[in-house]
Amino acid sequence: MKRQILVLILIFCGFTLFAQQVQNSNYNTVGYIKENGTIQNQNYNTIGYIKDNGTVQNQNYNTIGYIKDNGTIQNQNYNTIGYIKDNGTIQNQNYNTIGYIKDDGTIQNQNYNTIGYVKNINKKWAAAAVFFFFFKLN
Repeated sequence: MKRQILVLILIFCGFTLFAQQVQNSNYNTVGYIKENGTIQNQNYNTIGYIKDNGTVQNQNYNTIGYIKDNGTIQNQNYNTIGYIKDNGTIQNQNYNTIGYIKDDGTIQNQNYNTIGYVKNINKKWAAAAVFFFFFKLN
């Protein structure tokens, strides 16, 4: 299974009320995103943030990336590292399809194998979660 690169902070886990859950293919929880965009790991440690404007920050509030409204994902230097299309297709910076997010939150790799699940999170947060947990972009 591919792992992410751009430290798009979303290694989240740790239960909080109103948190949005991310699971691996075995339905094990790998993270949560709080309603305010705070990302926590399995030990309830805050490891990052995603802002309403798409800015992604690490636990020290340093900007490490951006998720644009059009689905473009950029690193801290504004270099495009990937895309998430309105239909859920996930592409790397070269427009190669590397996965899919289905309407029900199922995440699949390019071969349509289920690699995880994201439930009840908006497009920006889902994009960050997918790239951080499931795909390596380099």
